[in-house]
Amino acid sequence: MKINELEPRIRELKYSIHLIRKNPLTMLGILIILILIFIAIFAPFIAPYPEHALGAVDPKNAYNSPCFKYPFGTDGMGRDIFSRIVYGARISLKIGCLVIFLCLIIGSPLGVVAGFAGGKIDEIIMRITDVFLGFPPLLLAMAISAALGPNLVNAMIAIAISWWPWYTRLLRGEAVSVKERAFVEAARATGVSDSKIVFRHILPNCLSPVIIQASMDFGSVILTSASLSFLGLGAQPPTPEWGLMVNIGRVYFLDYWWSSTFPGLAIFITVLAFNLLGDGLREVLDPRTRRR
Repeated sequence: MKINELEPRIRELKYSIHLIRKNPLTMLGILIILILIFIAIFAPFIAPYPEHALGAVDPKNAYNSPCFKYPFGTDGMGRDIFSRIVYGARISLKIGCLVIFLCLIIGSPLGVVAGFAGGKIDEIIMRITDVFLGFPPLLLAMAISAALGPNLVNAMIAIAISWWPWYTRLLRGEAVSVKERAFVEAARATGVSDSKIVFRHILPNCLSPVIIQASMDFGSVILTSASLSFLGLGAQPPTPEWGLMVNIGRVYFLDYWWSSTFPGLAIFITVLAFNLLGDGLREVLDPRTRRR
C-alpha cells in the first residue's frame, strides 16, 4: 500500500482512538477487560490457593465467611472462592474467544457468499439460517448441549451452533450493500474473479459491524455459558466455572451468601465490561451513531 493511501487510514485510526478515549464508560470497560486478561494470564501467581481451583478440597474449612485468609470465603468443600474465581476468568475468556471465533468462521463466509451471489444460493443459505433463528438461542443451546452431553466443550459447540446465524444475516445485509459500490464494479470490469472480489473487496468492507457485534456478543456468550453450567449442561465439578459456582452455592445462599454472590458479581462485571466496550465501538465504527 502506498504512503499516500495509508495516511488517511492512519488519521482515521487516530481519530477513532480519540473518540474512544473521550468516552469514560468505554475506557472503564477496556480497563476491566485488561484487568481480566491480566488475572487470567497470571492466575497461578494471583490465586492464594491455586490447588483449590484444580480440585483439592479442605473440608475442615468449609463455609468460612470472608476474612483476611479467605477474602471471598470458602465453599462447602473448604475451597477458597477467590482462587476459584481467579482461575474461572481463564475459562470464561477462553469460552468467549472460542465461541466468537467459531461463529465468525461459520457465519461470516456464508453471509458474504449469500449476499454476493444472490439467487438460489442466497435463498438456500438464508432459509437454513432462518431455521436456526426460529429457536431462542439459549433454548437451542440447551437442547444441543443436552444431546451432546453435559461438559464445557459441548456447551461451547452448542452456543456456537445457536449463534452463527446472526453473523450470517448481518454479513449478508452488508454484502448486498457493498457489492453495488463503484470499487466492486470496477473490480468486475477489470476481470477480477468472484472469489477475489468476495474476500479482498467485500469482506474487508463489512468488518466494522462484525467487530461491533462480536464485542457485544462476547459478554453474552460468557453469560450463556454460565447459564448452561448453572443448569448442569455446561462445566462439571470441580471445574472453577462461575456459573457452576453460583449453582453449587445457591442451595445454601441464605446461610452462606458469599458462595454464590462473588461468582455472580464476577459474571456481572465481565458482561458489563464487554457491553461497555461494544457500545463504545459502535459509536466509533458505526457512521449512524458516530459523534463528531
